[in-house]
Amino acid sequence: MQNLKNTYIKLQSLVIFRNLLNDQVITKLSKLLASQNEDTVSQVEKYAAFSSALLSENENLTQYVLNLVTVDENIYVKKIGNNLEVSHLIREALDNELEILSEISQLTSDSIKKTISYKGFLPSWETDDIDFKAAYHNSINQIGISGYGIFAKNVYFTTEKGELVPVSNHDVVTLADLKGYEKEKDAVLNNTLALLNGKPAANVLLYGDAGTGKSSTVKAIINRYHSQGLRLVEVPKNQLKYISLVLEKLSKNPLKFIIYIDDLSFTKNDNELGSLKAILEGSVSAKPLNTAIYATSNRRHLIKETFSDREGDDIHLNETIQELTSLSDRFGLMVSFFRPDKKNYLKIVQALAIQYNINLSKEELESEAEIFASARSGRSPRIAKQFIEYLRTLQ
Repeated sequence: MQNLKNTYIKLQSLVIFRNLLNDQVITKLSKLLASQNEDTVSQVEKYAAFSSALLSENENLTQYVLNLVTVDENIYVKKIGNNLEVSHLIREALDNELEILSEISQLTSDSIKKTISYKGFLPSWETDDIDFKAAYHNSINQIGISGYGIFAKNVYFTTEKGELVPVSNHDVVTLADLKGYEKEKDAVLNNTLALLNGKPAANVLLYGDAGTGKSSTVKAIINRYHSQGLRLVEVPKNQLKYISLVLEKLSKNPLKFIIYIDDLSFTKNDNELGSLKAILEGSVSAKPLNTAIYATSNRRHLIKETFSDREGDDIHLNETIQELTSLSDRFGLMVSFFRPDKKNYLKIVQALAIQYNINLSKEELESEAEIFASARSGRSPRIAKQFIEYLRTLQ
């Protein structure tokens, strides 16, 4: 009983890993460890509450605690991630706390049951005999790939007033799912690989017709390379005024980030225009080397031109049009995605039919695909996919 009380005190002494005390499982474990002088009913209640919380997450306490520790965002991991010197005081505290957490992760259900005067059934959990400290430092050595904190647990993010918000449900599209457009995909892919390899990477504008795979290409690349340290941060158009703040927060992170802006277009007087233009020009707020901006748009010229913009004398007219069309030119790489002709549309349909085992003759497949496209918005990869999904419902 005294050992459990000491374990409770040690747990409360955490400084580097103090965030763990807010975890629901650790909170319930803390209450259980502190209940040793309470009556049996209270002890059983707290044992059951902890067991329920743990078993719903992981049947192995050691693995659960280790997972918490390796993704924790704390002063030590931030310094390591930002290539800052770590003082001996922090290292000393870290080593001590890793020993405490190792001890906690080894708590067996039997050792706690022995302190409770109850003969009925109480559930058990598993533990592992591992070198906790070595396992933690191994994860730190992979920080440039696995990240830390929210970046270790998430791949996709959005932004709200400059704050990063994890996105748990995201598109799981793969590059293999995207048929055709090999030249276009390779251009975006090669630029992304340059970013991952620490080489200069261009800001990319993917523009062209709707339904041709612009957004899907970006997401498929993220899904392939997130295990190599790539993350996506989507900045909605109404949040572009905070883009400098977002970039500043990411600038010292060891991971690589695609700053994603979907369906981008402006009117001449949009307030957000200046924020993006400043970043693309590399003026006051330069883009960090670990980031690249990828924007998609149905328009090559991102600023919508009105009839009134074409009024005035020749000099002012030329300046106005130049201003309206110049934003897209600030992207280092522009990749066009246009609707396929009949031949390429049917190639996409055929490739998807093979992937999903559609049992139709080539002639029947092509005929039905043309009819399907004519009844909708015309030929596109999106329409081809919808056609195949329709056929799958009939099988």
